[in-house]
Amino acid sequence: MNNVKLSQRLGLLLEQIPQGSKLADIGSDHALLPLAAVQTGRAVSAVAGEVNPGPLRAAQKAVQDAGLTKRISVRQGDGLEVLRPEEADCITIAGMGGALIASILNRGLLEGKLGGVRTLLLQPNVGEDILRRWLLDNGWVLTAEALLEEDGKRYEVLTAVPEDPEAGLTNESLYAEAAKAGGERPYRMETLLNMGPWLIRQPGPVFFAKWQDEISKLERIRQSLSRSELESAESKRSEIGELIQEITEVLACLPKDKP
Repeated sequence: MNNVKLSQRLGLLLEQIPQGSKLADIGSDHALLPLAAVQTGRAVSAVAGEVNPGPLRAAQKAVQDAGLTKRISVRQGDGLEVLRPEEADCITIAGMGGALIASILNRGLLEGKLGGVRTLLLQPNVGEDILRRWLLDNGWVLTAEALLEEDGKRYEVLTAVPEDPEAGLTNESLYAEAAKAGGERPYRMETLLNMGPWLIRQPGPVFFAKWQDEISKLERIRQSLSRSELESAESKRSEIGELIQEITEVLACLPKDKP
Protein backbone atom coordinates (compact mmCIF):
# COMPACT_ATOMS: atom_id res chain seq x y z
CA MET A 1 0.00 0.00 0.00
CA ASN A 2 1.73 3.20 -1.18
CA ASN A 3 1.25 6.27 0.93
CA VAL A 4 -0.74 9.08 -0.65
CA LYS A 5 1.23 12.12 -1.81
CA LEU A 6 -0.29 15.36 -0.54
CA SER A 7 -0.04 18.98 -1.59
CA GLN A 8 1.69 21.33 0.87
CA ARG A 9 -1.72 22.59 1.95
CA LEU A 10 -3.07 19.14 2.81
CA GLY A 11 0.31 18.18 4.27
CA LEU A 12 0.02 21.07 6.69
CA LEU A 13 -3.44 19.89 7.72
CA LEU A 14 -2.13 16.35 8.19
CA GLU A 15 0.59 17.60 10.55
CA GLN A 16 -2.06 19.19 12.78
CA ILE A 17 -4.14 16.01 13.20
CA PRO A 18 -3.47 14.65 16.72
CA GLN A 19 -1.94 11.15 16.71
CA GLY A 20 -4.55 8.40 16.97
CA SER A 21 -7.52 10.59 16.03
CA LYS A 22 -10.93 9.51 14.87
CA LEU A 23 -11.06 11.82 11.86
CA ALA A 24 -13.92 13.30 9.88
CA ASP A 25 -12.95 15.13 6.69
CA ILE A 26 -15.87 17.20 5.40
CA GLY A 27 -15.86 18.05 1.69
CA SER A 28 -13.25 15.34 1.30
CA ASP A 29 -13.09 15.42 -2.50
CA HIS A 30 -10.92 12.38 -3.39
CA ALA A 31 -10.37 11.38 0.28
CA LEU A 32 -6.65 12.17 0.05
CA LEU A 33 -6.42 13.54 3.58
CA PRO A 34 -8.24 10.64 5.30
CA LEU A 35 -6.11 8.16 3.32
CA ALA A 36 -2.87 9.87 4.35
CA ALA A 37 -4.04 10.24 7.96
CA VAL A 38 -4.82 6.52 8.30
CA GLN A 39 -1.72 5.39 6.38
CA THR A 40 0.58 7.45 8.61
CA GLY A 41 -1.15 6.51 11.87
CA ARG A 42 -2.41 10.03 12.51
CA ALA A 43 -5.93 8.59 12.43
CA VAL A 44 -7.13 5.18 13.59
CA SER A 45 -10.31 5.62 11.55
CA ALA A 46 -11.83 8.22 9.26
CA VAL A 47 -15.08 9.39 7.71
CA ALA A 48 -14.78 11.06 4.32
CA GLY A 49 -17.87 13.18 3.68
CA GLU A 50 -18.62 14.45 0.18
CA VAL A 51 -21.81 15.90 -1.27
CA ASN A 52 -20.97 15.71 -4.99
CA PRO A 53 -21.37 12.35 -6.82
CA GLY A 54 -18.18 12.61 -8.95
CA PRO A 55 -15.69 13.19 -6.11
CA LEU A 56 -17.65 10.70 -3.98
CA ARG A 57 -17.07 7.92 -6.51
CA ALA A 58 -13.40 8.90 -6.81
CA ALA A 59 -13.05 8.75 -3.01
CA GLN A 60 -14.73 5.36 -2.82
CA LYS A 61 -12.39 3.98 -5.49
CA ALA A 62 -9.28 5.47 -3.84
CA VAL A 63 -10.18 3.95 -0.45
CA GLN A 64 -10.96 0.60 -2.05
CA ASP A 65 -7.70 0.60 -4.05
CA ALA A 66 -5.77 1.34 -0.83
CA GLY A 67 -7.44 -1.60 0.93
CA LEU A 68 -8.78 0.65 3.69
CA THR A 69 -12.55 0.21 3.41
CA LYS A 70 -12.70 -1.15 6.99
CA ARG A 71 -11.04 1.95 8.42
CA ILE A 72 -12.29 4.74 6.14
CA SER A 73 -16.01 5.20 5.58
CA VAL A 74 -16.89 7.28 2.50
CA ARG A 75 -20.33 8.86 2.83
CA GLN A 76 -22.45 11.16 0.72
CA GLY A 77 -24.05 14.04 2.56
CA ASP A 78 -24.07 17.76 3.23
CA GLY A 79 -21.67 19.00 5.88
CA LEU A 80 -21.67 17.21 9.22
CA GLU A 81 -24.86 15.28 8.48
CA VAL A 82 -22.58 12.38 7.43
CA LEU A 83 -21.48 12.00 11.08
CA ARG A 84 -23.05 10.23 13.99
CA PRO A 85 -22.72 11.97 17.39
CA GLU A 86 -19.41 11.18 19.18
CA GLU A 87 -18.11 9.41 16.04
CA ALA A 88 -15.18 11.79 15.43
CA ASP A 89 -12.83 13.65 17.74
CA CYS A 90 -11.06 15.62 14.99
CA ILE A 91 -12.87 17.39 12.15
CA THR A 92 -11.19 18.88 9.10
CA ILE A 93 -12.98 21.23 6.69
CA ALA A 94 -10.82 22.64 3.90
CA GLY A 95 -11.10 24.44 0.59
CA MET A 96 -14.34 26.36 1.18
CA GLY A 97 -15.18 29.95 2.09
CA GLY A 98 -15.10 30.93 5.74
CA ALA A 99 -18.82 31.79 5.77
CA LEU A 100 -19.73 28.35 4.39
CA ILE A 101 -17.48 26.56 6.91
CA ALA A 102 -19.06 28.60 9.72
CA SER A 103 -22.56 27.65 8.54
CA ILE A 104 -21.55 23.95 8.43
CA LEU A 105 -20.24 24.20 11.99
CA ASN A 106 -23.36 26.06 13.13
CA ARG A 107 -25.63 23.38 11.73
CA GLY A 108 -23.44 20.67 13.25
CA LEU A 109 -23.58 22.40 16.62
CA LEU A 110 -27.37 22.52 16.54
CA GLU A 111 -27.53 18.84 15.53
CA GLY A 112 -25.15 17.76 18.30
CA LYS A 113 -22.43 16.66 15.88
CA LEU A 114 -19.61 18.51 17.71
CA GLY A 115 -19.99 16.55 20.93
CA GLY A 116 -16.74 14.72 21.68
CA VAL A 117 -14.81 16.72 19.07
CA ARG A 118 -11.48 17.86 20.52
CA THR A 119 -9.88 19.45 17.46
CA LEU A 120 -11.15 21.55 14.55
CA LEU A 121 -8.80 21.99 11.59
CA LEU A 122 -10.14 24.61 9.20
CA GLN A 123 -8.68 25.88 5.93
CA PRO A 124 -10.88 28.61 4.47
CA ASN A 125 -10.11 29.97 1.00
CA VAL A 126 -11.51 33.38 2.01
CA GLY A 127 -13.23 34.84 5.07
CA GLU A 128 -10.75 33.73 7.73
CA ASP A 129 -12.02 36.53 9.99
CA ILE A 130 -15.55 35.07 9.84
CA LEU A 131 -14.23 31.75 11.14
CA ARG A 132 -12.17 33.35 13.89
CA ARG A 133 -15.31 35.18 15.01
CA TRP A 134 -17.30 31.91 14.97
CA LEU A 135 -14.66 30.15 17.08
CA LEU A 136 -14.60 33.05 19.53
CA ASP A 137 -18.40 33.15 19.83
CA ASN A 138 -18.75 29.39 20.30
CA GLY A 139 -16.10 28.60 22.89
CA TRP A 140 -13.30 27.33 20.65
CA VAL A 141 -9.80 28.73 21.10
CA LEU A 142 -7.13 28.89 18.40
CA THR A 143 -3.98 26.97 19.34
CA ALA A 144 -2.17 27.50 16.03
CA GLU A 145 -2.41 29.35 12.73
CA ALA A 146 -0.33 28.74 9.64
CA LEU A 147 -0.09 30.58 6.34
CA LEU A 148 1.47 29.17 3.20
CA GLU A 149 1.65 29.90 -0.51
CA GLU A 150 1.29 27.13 -3.08
CA ASP A 151 0.78 27.39 -6.84
CA GLY A 152 0.21 31.14 -6.59
CA LYS A 153 -2.49 30.88 -3.92
CA ARG A 154 -2.29 31.60 -0.22
CA TYR A 155 -3.90 29.39 2.39
CA GLU A 156 -4.48 29.76 6.13
CA VAL A 157 -4.87 26.72 8.36
CA LEU A 158 -6.59 27.33 11.70
CA THR A 159 -6.32 24.82 14.55
CA ALA A 160 -8.81 25.15 17.41
CA VAL A 161 -9.76 23.23 20.55
CA PRO A 162 -12.57 23.73 23.08
CA GLU A 163 -11.81 26.37 25.70
CA ASP A 164 -10.39 24.90 28.91
CA PRO A 165 -10.01 27.53 31.64
CA GLU A 166 -8.30 25.07 34.01
CA ALA A 167 -5.56 24.51 31.44
CA GLY A 168 -5.34 28.24 30.71
CA LEU A 169 -6.81 27.75 27.22
CA THR A 170 -9.23 30.66 26.87
CA ASN A 171 -9.98 33.19 24.17
CA GLU A 172 -9.61 35.93 26.74
CA SER A 173 -5.97 35.01 27.42
CA LEU A 174 -5.20 34.33 23.74
CA TYR A 175 -6.44 37.71 22.51
CA ALA A 176 -5.08 39.61 25.53
CA GLU A 177 -1.58 38.23 24.86
CA ALA A 178 -1.88 38.92 21.13
CA ALA A 179 -3.08 42.48 21.76
CA LYS A 180 -0.04 43.16 23.97
CA ALA A 181 2.25 42.26 21.06
CA GLY A 182 1.28 45.64 19.59
CA GLY A 183 3.41 47.33 22.25
CA GLU A 184 2.42 50.85 23.26
CA ARG A 185 -0.56 50.68 20.90
CA PRO A 186 -2.20 47.30 21.65
CA TYR A 187 -3.84 45.62 18.66
CA ARG A 188 -7.60 46.06 18.39
CA MET A 189 -9.78 42.96 18.52
CA GLU A 190 -10.94 43.55 14.93
CA THR A 191 -7.32 43.69 13.79
CA LEU A 192 -6.56 40.37 15.48
CA LEU A 193 -9.66 38.73 14.00
CA ASN A 194 -8.66 39.95 10.54
CA MET A 195 -4.94 39.22 10.66
CA GLY A 196 -4.83 36.34 13.14
CA PRO A 197 -3.72 36.39 16.80
CA TRP A 198 -0.93 33.89 16.11
CA LEU A 199 0.03 35.01 12.62
CA ILE A 200 0.46 38.64 13.65
CA ARG A 201 3.08 37.48 16.16
CA GLN A 202 4.84 35.19 13.67
CA PRO A 203 4.94 37.27 10.48
CA GLY A 204 6.77 35.66 7.58
CA PRO A 205 7.17 36.75 3.95
CA VAL A 206 3.81 35.25 2.93
CA PHE A 207 2.05 37.24 5.67
CA PHE A 208 3.57 40.53 4.45
CA ALA A 209 2.77 39.68 0.80
CA LYS A 210 -0.84 38.85 1.66
CA TRP A 211 -1.47 42.11 3.48
CA GLN A 212 0.38 44.27 0.94
CA ASP A 213 -1.92 42.76 -1.69
CA GLU A 214 -4.90 43.50 0.55
CA ILE A 215 -3.83 47.15 0.80
CA SER A 216 -3.60 47.34 -3.01
CA LYS A 217 -7.07 45.81 -3.36
CA LEU A 218 -8.54 48.24 -0.82
CA GLU A 219 -6.86 51.17 -2.63
CA ARG A 220 -8.57 50.15 -5.87
CA ILE A 221 -11.94 49.97 -4.13
CA ARG A 222 -11.37 53.37 -2.54
CA GLN A 223 -10.50 54.91 -5.91
CA SER A 224 -13.63 53.50 -7.54
CA LEU A 225 -15.75 54.88 -4.68
CA SER A 226 -14.23 58.32 -5.15
CA ARG A 227 -15.98 58.47 -8.55
CA SER A 228 -19.39 58.10 -6.88
CA GLU A 229 -21.34 61.11 -5.63
CA LEU A 230 -23.46 59.10 -3.21
CA GLU A 231 -23.14 60.06 0.44
CA SER A 232 -22.86 56.39 1.42
CA ALA A 233 -19.89 56.02 -0.94
CA GLU A 234 -18.01 58.78 0.86
CA SER A 235 -18.65 57.11 4.21
CA LYS A 236 -17.42 53.77 2.84
CA ARG A 237 -14.37 55.44 1.30
CA SER A 238 -13.45 56.95 4.67
CA GLU A 239 -13.90 53.57 6.38
CA ILE A 240 -11.62 51.86 3.85
CA GLY A 241 -9.05 54.63 4.27
CA GLU A 242 -8.92 53.98 8.02
CA LEU A 243 -8.52 50.24 7.40
CA ILE A 244 -5.66 50.83 4.95
CA GLN A 245 -3.95 53.08 7.47
CA GLU A 246 -4.30 50.53 10.25
CA ILE A 247 -2.93 47.63 8.17
CA THR A 248 -0.06 49.82 6.97
CA GLU A 249 0.83 50.81 10.54
CA VAL A 250 0.71 47.19 11.75
CA LEU A 251 3.00 46.00 8.93
CA ALA A 252 5.43 48.87 9.58
CA CYS A 253 5.82 47.83 13.23
CA LEU A 254 6.30 44.11 12.62
CA PRO A 255 9.79 42.55 12.46
CA LYS A 256 10.80 41.78 8.87
CA ASP A 257 13.63 39.39 9.62
CA LYS A 258 11.59 36.28 10.45
CA PRO A 259 11.73 33.34 8.06
